Amino acid sequence: MVAANRYPTEPLKLWKKAKELREQFYINYARAHEKGGLRWAGSAGALDAIPTAFGDDVYPLTGEPYAASISADRKFAKECMDAAESVGFARDLCSYMRIYWGAMHLNKYLFGGESPKPDFLLTSQFCCSHSKWYQHVAKVEKLPAFYMDLSVGLYQNLTPERLDYVVNQMHDAIEYVEKVTGRKCDDERLIRAIQNHMRSTSLWAEVCSLNKAVPAPLDEKTIFSLYAIALLHGSSQWSADFYAELVDEVKDRVARGIAAVPNERCRVITDVQPPWGFLRIFRYLEQYGAVSVGSLYSYGLTGAWETKSDGSWDARTTPMDKGIEMKDRNTALRLYADWVLAKPILAGFYDPRPKTEMMKIIIKDWKVDGVMMHLNRGCEGLSLGIMENRLALAKVGIPVMTYEGNMGDDREFDEVRTQARVDAFMEQLGLRKLAA
Repeated sequence: MVAANRYPTEPLKLWKKAKELREQFYINYARAHEKGGLRWAGSAGALDAIPTAFGDDVYPLTGEPYAASISADRKFAKECMDAAESVGFARDLCSYMRIYWGAMHLNKYLFGGESPKPDFLLTSQFCCSHSKWYQHVAKVEKLPAFYMDLSVGLYQNLTPERLDYVVNQMHDAIEYVEKVTGRKCDDERLIRAIQNHMRSTSLWAEVCSLNKAVPAPLDEKTIFSLYAIALLHGSSQWSADFYAELVDEVKDRVARGIAAVPNERCRVITDVQPPWGFLRIFRYLEQYGAVSVGSLYSYGLTGAWETKSDGSWDARTTPMDKGIEMKDRNTALRLYADWVLAKPILAGFYDPRPKTEMMKIIIKDWKVDGVMMHLNRGCEGLSLGIMENRLALAKVGIPVMTYEGNMGDDREFDEVRTQARVDAFMEQLGLRKLAA
């Protein structure tokens, strides 16, 4: 007997555009010098509005999403990690970092040809790997580098002095980019870039908030392709405009009851990065009528959130929507620093308890039945405190399953064993596979 779908479904109209934007991003980076432009590289949290202020022809390569893209190409990813290990780096380091280093040492670009060399490096530091990552790149490629320390503690404990510490580094970063590029910072362009970053991240949170609807208009496998736009170049006009279009489309899906998974009868969330080479695990869930509606990671890495007056957790209101003007560089940088430091995903680097509380909010408001936690050996930072999160959720009666793996290194992931754990978890939730 074939199980009937409960809800209508249809492809996401903006899917093709999202793919084209990602592809064009990597093409623009590779060809920047052909057009007289500049290239820079750094972490996805590198406050990219700063170099964006130096021209529309300044193109970034953010390391984590680039390494994640390589991770999906399991053969090339293994080549990269082998290359990193061959020059002496341990296998238990960040898998993104090892993949990036390996591609650099191999001098290969995922999208064809030699690896395009950046003109300068600019990165932030809140994970233990970020600065060491680009220190090695600077040494090998003989490049200037600047490192910004964002490790100032939980946002709820932010003081004016801690904010000043970050803002002063941002001023220094502008001077650094001026020195290494020979260009001057355009403050109007800087303010516009900061506003675009705020728009991108607030709009992404609005998209994620729409996934509270039943049926969920988006599944997490799709979400992983959409959240990456802000990681690539969140301060760009094309990023902010894309998310504005996406909000409209997802609102329309909710209004018409369009489901990401037409047989939805169970909702789960995940935690931290998935094993990128095995995203089909999300399709396996659909055999049970289960949909992963997201995670604190996919919502909070590029989403800007705040607690509203009614106690709900929703997209953060931008300074522009509050009528706050950015008339000068320092005002804009202070607002930018405050915005970035409020990023929910940062909390887990300091204390597992705030992360647990945010996960509980998602579980309640997104009507979640269970949690799938990836014990990700590839990321020491986001996996910090994950077992404390598990214990705290289980203590209040939330069903939790764990599975072991690695976001980038598929040698650490056992697909058959993970499917068996999913089977047991679905049985715990009272579900059997639907008839094909």
